[in-house]
Amino acid sequence: MEKKRNWLLYALITMVTWGIWGAFSDYPDYPATLTYVVWAISMIPCALVALANIRFKLDTRRKSVFLGMGVGLLGAAGQLILFEALKYGPAYIIFPMISVAPIVTVILSTLVLKERVSKLGVLGIILAFVAIICFSLSGKSDEAVKGNLWILLASLVFIFWGVQAFVMKLANNYAPDAESVFAYMAIAAVALIPVALLMTDFSQPINRSFNGPYLTFFVQILNAIGALTLVYANRYGKAMIVAPLGDACAPVITIIISLVLYSHVPSPTQIVGMVAAIACVLIFSRE
Repeated sequence: MEKKRNWLLYALITMVTWGIWGAFSDYPDYPATLTYVVWAISMIPCALVALANIRFKLDTRRKSVFLGMGVGLLGAAGQLILFEALKYGPAYIIFPMISVAPIVTVILSTLVLKERVSKLGVLGIILAFVAIICFSLSGKSDEAVKGNLWILLASLVFIFWGVQAFVMKLANNYAPDAESVFAYMAIAAVALIPVALLMTDFSQPINRSFNGPYLTFFVQILNAIGALTLVYANRYGKAMIVAPLGDACAPVITIIISLVLYSHVPSPTQIVGMVAAIACVLIFSRE
């Protein structure tokens, strides 16, 4: 089927939208927990577009609801736990640690779903992880460490996000359409908004001008669009390929935009990551 051959196109759309999102995600002056709230709200219009595509015939079978909500809760809860982890631990260690979460997806997809790829595909997966590691090793090392709680929290994020991609594939295998899976992801994200609000320190000044919540929405809707096309990519492609591909290639777009707009010259490590990411895309295009 034509759609099955388009999994890479959906993955590339995720790569582009997440890459642009990454380039501008630090620009809005808005608290991280409230950014989560705005992101959850930005999922709603994307979910409505997805549901309109299936004439609002949402799959309401118990297993579909369970799997779809599971995908959303694993991703959203992981994001909220990450906020807490960053309060206690250094980002230069936490982000490299959670960035390789797709290895969990690859292992589960191999053992449970029995997914297989060619020898060339294995090389592509390895290159994807090389790119992920190279991009994640660019953080600064001058952040304070407060105890060991961050290790537990970061480990939970690592597990949650690795399992999320696997459950997304399970949900796509069971549900009759990808749109229902995304709709439940959006519902789960919105359901955790009260938790994000409880985590917010409202005693601190909050920017309510355009470059606060409004600019945050325009940036975060790119994240939501990328999440939607990622669901499609997982539906028609193999989870063990799709999961590392998105994480490996989005930073390439971010770095290119940063180079053009901010004259940020990539480090040698980032250049190696870019080459590895582009190579893995070329390899996966032949899978």
